Amino acid sequence: MKKGIHPAYEPVIFRDRSAGFSFLTRSTRTSEVRETWEDGKEYPVIDVEISSASHPFYTGSARVVDTEGRVERFRRRYGKGTTR
Repeated sequence: MKKGIHPAYEPVIFRDRSAGFSFLTRSTRTSEVRETWEDGKEYPVIDVEISSASHPFYTGSARVVDTEGRVERFRRRYGKGTTR
């Protein structure tokens, strides 16, 4: 690899404030805000809106859309029969 053309790839804390969840990983992103991690070292912090701790798919709170019920409701409301 050529020297001096790649961004710095350093440890960063990603924090999901809505779930109160943080994790330490490496990234090219950085921030002026810094926080002390569990190991006693200080790292830049990047706040994210959603993570695996708050995403409906991972938390099990995802809702299944009832598309068949919507079609039947539409047909009842507007008097459309099944025409094939």
